[in-house]
Amino acid sequence: MAPAEELPEKILAYLQRTPLIARKETVLEDKTQSALEKVVVLLRAHTGNDFTFYKRNTLYRRIERRMGIHQIGKMTNYVRYLQENSQELDLLFKELLIGVTNFFRDPAAWEQLRKQGLPALLASRSPRQPLRAWVPGCSTGEEAYSLAILLKEVVEELKPKDKFAIQIFATDLDRDAIDKARQGVFPDNISADVTEARLKRFFTKEANGYRVRKEIREMVIFAPQNLIMDPPFTKLDILCCRNLLIYLTTEVQKKLIPLFHYSLLPGGILFQGSAETVGDFTDLFAPLSGKSRLFRRVESILRAEQIAFPSSFTAGPALGTETRLAPKPPASLQSLADQLVLQTYAPPAVLTNDTGDIFYVSGRTGKYLEPAAGKANWNIFAMAREGLRYELTRAFQEALRQNKCATLHGIKVGTNGGTQFVDVTVQRLEETGPLQGLVMIVFTDVPAPATAPLAGKAPKVSSHSPRLMELEAELLRVRGEARATHEEMQTTQEELRSANEELQSTNEELQSTNEELMTSKEEMQSLNEELQTVNTELQAKVDELSRTGNDMKNLLDSTDIATLFLDKDLNVRRFTPQATKIIKLIAADAGRPITDLASELKYPELADDAREVLRKLASVEKPISARDGRWFTVRIMPYRTLDDRIDGVVITFSNITVSKKLEEKLRGQHAGLEKQVAQARDGKLRTSR
Repeated sequence: MAPAEELPEKILAYLQRTPLIARKETVLEDKTQSALEKVVVLLRAHTGNDFTFYKRNTLYRRIERRMGIHQIGKMTNYVRYLQENSQELDLLFKELLIGVTNFFRDPAAWEQLRKQGLPALLASRSPRQPLRAWVPGCSTGEEAYSLAILLKEVVEELKPKDKFAIQIFATDLDRDAIDKARQGVFPDNISADVTEARLKRFFTKEANGYRVRKEIREMVIFAPQNLIMDPPFTKLDILCCRNLLIYLTTEVQKKLIPLFHYSLLPGGILFQGSAETVGDFTDLFAPLSGKSRLFRRVESILRAEQIAFPSSFTAGPALGTETRLAPKPPASLQSLADQLVLQTYAPPAVLTNDTGDIFYVSGRTGKYLEPAAGKANWNIFAMAREGLRYELTRAFQEALRQNKCATLHGIKVGTNGGTQFVDVTVQRLEETGPLQGLVMIVFTDVPAPATAPLAGKAPKVSSHSPRLMELEAELLRVRGEARATHEEMQTTQEELRSANEELQSTNEELQSTNEELMTSKEEMQSLNEELQTVNTELQAKVDELSRTGNDMKNLLDSTDIATLFLDKDLNVRRFTPQATKIIKLIAADAGRPITDLASELKYPELADDAREVLRKLASVEKPISARDGRWFTVRIMPYRTLDDRIDGVVITFSNITVSKKLEEKLRGQHAGLEKQVAQARDGKLRTSR
């Protein structure tokens, strides 16, 4: 709050403190980056939570907001302020945990989960096996309770013979949010997100809002957890992680997605937010439909590397000089024999996905495949040698399209300046298991086909025959056209591959921008909720002040005592209607000096007495007569505020006309009696003489 003339200066000061808010990309200076790292260290030491893996722009925006509240211009000064005030560390920690959530956020996604995801999941579920779900970053519990309500509704619609056991684990870093979620009490405004039927079915109306019913509350287990540092829940059917990854760096996202894949059971569902994707892990999760944020876990053998569990997200201790690797167990005779047989007698083969990317190579395939020039490319069509590429492409597409084994016989392949003939078998693997959906390509060397002898009756064709020369020329022309077409196709493929890489790069940039926008949106939503809370509190204060003002007005009117309030400069601040009968006051006189107003009182010392009261802080009370014969007791008292500050005077005028007249009457009667007594005393004296 500030006077109007000071507002421009304060607005300019605020804009100078927050110059980076309007920028799309915040480039932190070295000093700012160093101060930001110090803030992260202070938070880790005070709260035990590491914000190193949070996006730098998000961290800076939240810190910048706290700096704006305290009117601190430099990050280094704010670091010093944090070091001196541990309470500010707690407030900053709460500020970084942006708890923006509501019931059934993004209703279209929840409806798709209800119609497509859950029925298929429950159809293959044994009632004896509990259905397990995990909601990391649950905040105050709306997301977890939404999932519980949806599961309850779907189970009731399917009406299974046996009752399903449902376990939902909801975790969050904020312990206060977890405590609030455990209570299961939400404000009345959830009616905007929850239908009336669901409110009646799954909530109980209370004085301060709605409480989740016991049957839903018992389905959810709340617990504090750090997703980055603590171990995950496993053997899950549903993992609902919505708009949490957008606050984390890309490196952490790439470690969490495989971890989610490990936590889910085969066929499990990953439910993400509107700004999140599985990134490059399309081999681990398949979307239920086009732009859906619902993904089904798929089996894959592509990710052979070890999963980075939370304990390995941070760098572990360096291996000492005495660290020794555990000795490998000796290979068994059977495994050695199997390996020898495969190397000696089994034909070379490769295992690819449905786009031709090679995942596994068995045997020596160098006679058929060679690395393509340029950037490393493990695609079988790019590595196929001359003479094999087009026939292999045709057979590969045929095997995928017709879902059967495709075979090529006697394909002539160029090998290091020579030629060889090979049979190729392409087959898609349909057996259930980790290899399902992959393509097996087997190469088998065959001898060159024998030249068929000409029949005895066939006419000889002279080597100088014009027809033969014409055919040879046509063959050379066709070969030239085929070679040119092949080169054009190869160039086109390289251009398409380059364009695809550029599109992927652009897509990643757009995804990063989308995450930043979603983060900013949730921060604004959090700020909006805080403003609404403050606005509600201010409105309650205004209503309370209005009621208090009405009470005071009626109280003053009911006393029938003329009251006048003056400020320190003896200007009129407020007055009661009775005061207008003594001093000529109207509503427009507020702010005018009391000395400028006409009065019925014979009291020219009123202003001087008021100043004396302000100086000595002692009340003054005098009986004063009016020009019309009325009498008033004028009492002047200091005006004290609630914080014991003198802010003017209060003058009350009590009508004592009746008592004054009675007093005069009594005085007259008393004077008459005294006169009679005096006369009687004089008569007695004369008699005695």
